[in-house]
Amino acid sequence: MTESHVEQQVQARIAAARVRIQAAKERRDSLAQARQRGLAHRHARKLRNLAEAEQRRQAAEVDDQ
Repeated sequence: MTESHVEQQVQARIAAARVRIQAAKERRDSLAQARQRGLAHRHARKLRNLAEAEQRRQAAEVDDQ
């Protein structure tokens, strides 16, 4: 027995919804990866800044002596 027109429409809508859901998931995953890269870069920059500040502080102490 063949599917009715209504059943075909329902199946088409379900398939379209699956495509939208998958696209949204991929978009979220991509944004999450970009966010993690950004956080890692920001953290590395913070550590570099802290190290540079410590080096400047130690150099200033040496100059004061």
